[in-house]
Amino acid sequence: MTETQTEPSTETRRFETEVSQLLQLMIHSLYSNREIFLRELISNGADACDKLRFEALAQPDAIPQPAELVIDVEVDAEARTVTVRDNGIGMSRDEVVEHIGTIARSGTKAFLEKLTGDQKKDSQLIGQFGVGFYSSFIVADHVRLETRRAGSEQDAGTRWESRGDGEYTIAPCERTEAGTEITLTLKEDAGEFLEPVRLRHIIGRYSDHVAFPIRMRKQDEEGNPTDDWETVNRASALWTRSKSEISDEEYREFYKHVAHDFEDPAAWTHNHVEGRQEYTTLFYIPKRAPFDLWDRDARHGVKLYVKRVFIMDDADKLLPNYLRFVRGVVDSADLPLNVSREILQDNRLVDSIRSGSVKKILGLLESIAKNEPEAYAEIWQNFGRVLKEGPGEDFANQEAIAKLLRFASTHNSDDTQNVALADYLERMKEGQEAIYVITADNASAARNSPHLEIFRKHGIEVLLLSDRVDEWLLSHLREFDGKPIKNVAKGDLDLDKIIGEDVEQKDETGEQAAEGDLGDLPERLQQALGDRVESVRPSRRLVESPACIVLGEHEMALYLQELLKQAGQETFSGKPVLEVNPGHPLVARLKAAEGDEFNDLASLLFEQSLLAEGGQLEDPSGFVARLNRLLLQKAA
Repeated sequence: MTETQTEPSTETRRFETEVSQLLQLMIHSLYSNREIFLRELISNGADACDKLRFEALAQPDAIPQPAELVIDVEVDAEARTVTVRDNGIGMSRDEVVEHIGTIARSGTKAFLEKLTGDQKKDSQLIGQFGVGFYSSFIVADHVRLETRRAGSEQDAGTRWESRGDGEYTIAPCERTEAGTEITLTLKEDAGEFLEPVRLRHIIGRYSDHVAFPIRMRKQDEEGNPTDDWETVNRASALWTRSKSEISDEEYREFYKHVAHDFEDPAAWTHNHVEGRQEYTTLFYIPKRAPFDLWDRDARHGVKLYVKRVFIMDDADKLLPNYLRFVRGVVDSADLPLNVSREILQDNRLVDSIRSGSVKKILGLLESIAKNEPEAYAEIWQNFGRVLKEGPGEDFANQEAIAKLLRFASTHNSDDTQNVALADYLERMKEGQEAIYVITADNASAARNSPHLEIFRKHGIEVLLLSDRVDEWLLSHLREFDGKPIKNVAKGDLDLDKIIGEDVEQKDETGEQAAEGDLGDLPERLQQALGDRVESVRPSRRLVESPACIVLGEHEMALYLQELLKQAGQETFSGKPVLEVNPGHPLVARLKAAEGDEFNDLASLLFEQSLLAEGGQLEDPSGFVARLNRLLLQKAA
């Protein structure tokens, strides 16, 4: 952003291009649900009160706490203004510049790239991003914010003003009390929000669960505001109430408050635990993946409270990383109020809360998968790749996580990931002792792999894994319900118990081709290919293809090796085995070829097998030259 001086103490700054672009898009996309501006401002005020209460407990001498933390909403119909003020933590000038709205934070550019131009879809994305403070501009053509940081030695506060037109001003202001006051001058078509009754209705709908009093002025018999204030929300922490007292609508609105989301959650679980320790949890599964789910720099986690005192926003140690999409709160009666991230990292109480929380969330997901398969399919579409990280991170819950996994399969005609491992077990062939899978860089490559030919011929189901996390998954998830998980592209295959001896290929004359029919071809191919292969052997996998690459049982897939190399990471892998199909015409031609023709055919056979597995050619120009020579030879 750029800045110019309008007077000695006032700066005028321009929004960055992407922030300005998002601001305008947000204003227009969320126009149909304008009332959420009040929910967002109250939510920010509640966060500020939470933070003041915590800092006052941690630093009682430096941060004085008011007798009561409150959020006031005031209307001035004559001036056409709505004011929302809190006596929470407030902000310093630098904090105003850095944190005044969620869209001014990192990730804006990546978020913008996801926008489609479809107003309906974009409004859903914006809701996931968090509209925050800037939702004010949905109803206001001018916004003024005045704030002062609690515990600040400076006498002056900070004033921020903007019309949402690409720039804002920031200047000192006289303010003696800590907290923040936001005054919206409403647009001509937003007069409905000057009605106190309308605002009370919005507060009751969206913010009744806020744990601090939300106050408005009482009205006299004629509807005019008086000097007396009254609390218009229930002002009790929702998670502390009995589940039987909380409506589904209240649960949904609390989710929007705690997650800063625009949509309803997909599901939730609310639990109170008593015994050796006491704590309450309220966890939500979002309906859609947040835009920063894969952002390594983004902080994820749930809100942590101790005896209803807010401690931190993103307590990532309370849930494992593979559940980073979960939102909600944990309220402990046993943790100390001065708990820090360092204490959370190695604390038996935290470990116990984490263990219990994980079981509740996995249990919720399992219940949805069993009773609401369509709802679970949507959850899997959004968070499946994250859940696949689970078996490698959480060995204690590996079996429970494995039950939740879904895969594409040769059993189905499309590439939808909807087959559970339990479904696969029910369809296993008589004598089958392993769960067969294949990994590839994309769904098409997996479904069309030559490694599937013998399985397809005999109707043996293979799970198709094409997410990049799948190699990591298989390196940790070695079995399910006592059945080993076997990658059909790695190691030896033992299919005799399923299909007997019918694994031989036929040559071009239709006669059975025995392994011995290759004669000295494996040795000749080994000599021609040199150290590019570990060995050459007849294939029991292939039916239609001439050859394929086979990796060791614990080798990393070739496509993944290439990705790591491109990222500058070193990989340690052995040489592949080349398997050839004794019955394929190209192999018959190889047996008859000699000299340069044999060397060209041998290299092409290996290189096309390498490409089919997602590998990279060391000499692409040499591959093209060999292919051209053989094409010209064929034409002649």
